[in-house]
Amino acid sequence: MPRAKKKEAEAPTGAVAETVQRMPLSQLHPFEGHPFKVLDDDAMTETVDSIRQMGVANPLIVRPDPDGGYEIISGHRRHHAAELAGLDAIPVIVRELDDDAAVIMMVDSNLQRENILPSERAKAYKMKLEALKHQGSRTDLTCEQDAHKLDGKKSRDIIAEQAGTSKDSVRRFIRLTELIPEILDMVDEKKISMTPAVELSYLKPEEQRNFLEAMDYAQAAPSVSQAQRMKKKSQESGCTLEDMCGIMDEMKKDDMGQIAFKTSDLQKFFPKSYTPRQMSDTILHLLEQWQRRRQRDQQR
Repeated sequence: MPRAKKKEAEAPTGAVAETVQRMPLSQLHPFEGHPFKVLDDDAMTETVDSIRQMGVANPLIVRPDPDGGYEIISGHRRHHAAELAGLDAIPVIVRELDDDAAVIMMVDSNLQRENILPSERAKAYKMKLEALKHQGSRTDLTCEQDAHKLDGKKSRDIIAEQAGTSKDSVRRFIRLTELIPEILDMVDEKKISMTPAVELSYLKPEEQRNFLEAMDYAQAAPSVSQAQRMKKKSQESGCTLEDMCGIMDEMKKDDMGQIAFKTSDLQKFFPKSYTPRQMSDTILHLLEQWQRRRQRDQQR
């Protein structure tokens, strides 16, 4: 069997080139606090099938764990897929990394994925910022002062550049980590939009729990203006459940004067060839007929 090819490009500067080695799956365990979910979804099924046919093409990055075994830095999905595929061992590259360097590498490698939940991105950004803080940089994204810089730039600018996004986006995602789990889950499930969720993150934990009751009472998600009013009320004198129910019970400005239907709800009543405009015209025509019948009935 040929020797494993050395990974020259992945070797740290000035260090001996790293090599790929096979390691039993039983010696590998997830990164502590890993914020990215490993789901048994369709994508995982495809990965498992691929591994059964071709094996694991890209080695995992791991580091020695003082308590035994090796901690996965990059490759949690491949590791899980290998388990489902029935493999006993998997290719890895072992690196000696301190906690902060390991967190940064773990986050950066996972942020390259296409589909990332808001909660995953929020927790990952926060973990990376904490790691950078331990390394000597300031990472307080809520601070408006210009003094907190890294290599001449604010730390939030550095994080935004590395993530390929805006500094405001990073700040907003970090705020989501202040939400209680139940509300954060609703953001992931798209039951609450990002902007109102950021405003709700300024509510105290107990107020957030009250908000869940208010949302259930109103049977509606909060608008941006409603979330902002609850935030302001909380900061001024505290926002009670009664306050929230009153705010959530108000008609949203965006909803005044219009009624919205989902196209998917209407399509079952029309031929497949109908466009949304044709469906709308037909509904208005039927309503006109209904109105004329009502008027005739009232005149009898």
